[in-house]
Amino acid sequence: MKIVITYILYSITLTVLAQKKMTPEEYINTFKEDAVKEMYLHKVPACITLAQGMLESGNGNSALCKNANNHFGIKCHKEWAGETYTMDDDSADECFRKYETALDSYSDHSLFLFSRSRYSQLFELPINDYKGWCIGLKAAGYATDPKYPDRLIELIEKYKLHELNINENTPKQNFPAYDEIKSKMAIREVYRFNHIRFVIAKENDSFYKISKEFNLELEEIIEYNDLSKSDKLSYGQKIYIEKKRRKALEPIHVVQKNETLKSISQLHGIRLSSVCKKNKLKSDSKLKVGDVLYLRQKKKTV
Repeated sequence: MKIVITYILYSITLTVLAQKKMTPEEYINTFKEDAVKEMYLHKVPACITLAQGMLESGNGNSALCKNANNHFGIKCHKEWAGETYTMDDDSADECFRKYETALDSYSDHSLFLFSRSRYSQLFELPINDYKGWCIGLKAAGYATDPKYPDRLIELIEKYKLHELNINENTPKQNFPAYDEIKSKMAIREVYRFNHIRFVIAKENDSFYKISKEFNLELEEIIEYNDLSKSDKLSYGQKIYIEKKRRKALEPIHVVQKNETLKSISQLHGIRLSSVCKKNKLKSDSKLKVGDVLYLRQKKKTV
């Protein structure tokens, strides 16, 4: 009888916890580290990622967020090659992207912005210009709500999310939240993108340290990342610890300012040789802003 009562109380506790809604503060504390990591990996300000995530997922309480780790309501589109989740939205049984982790959702959100030319001007803004980002997102057609920029700015300023928007050139003495997260980022964690394991480079890191830590040869790390021994490793850089894939999750990439074939292959987790082969290019081919690169199928010849 005692066992039955204990089980019932345990079940009730689980039900109550499952029904408990996450507060804005809990959402921020849970996902701010992922937002900062994403800022280093794909250059979207952490406060923008967090504010949009809070707004789009109802502070992590939406069914889509809970069941599919989808914080931004991104739908499958015909090109999506990852896991999916079906639910009613504007129409019945709509297809949404499903992710293993919140960081995967944040990364896909960044790639969504980065790979579409209409958002390219946002990446020219200083990392601390959160108001410019909020206004620019609306101007580029991200949302139809005329108050969308104001709603984002209100969240950022109310919860001081802009204190997370720091890079290596920003004075850090007034940003305790950043220092706290940066110390946690010093702990090596393994992530996945496009089904490939990767790590984020720490301060004073090296290819040699990473290779030894994962029992790999230095040459393997260099090969996996399409690098050379003369390349420098920078803090926050994404380093794959296994071979990249021959296809990306996204079908195309629109070239932005200062991008190279190598940086694009690293961004999408696809081998440089595959990008070249699909687009009939050489590894040292020069790219122009606005060029379209095919990442899943070969470029069609006219």
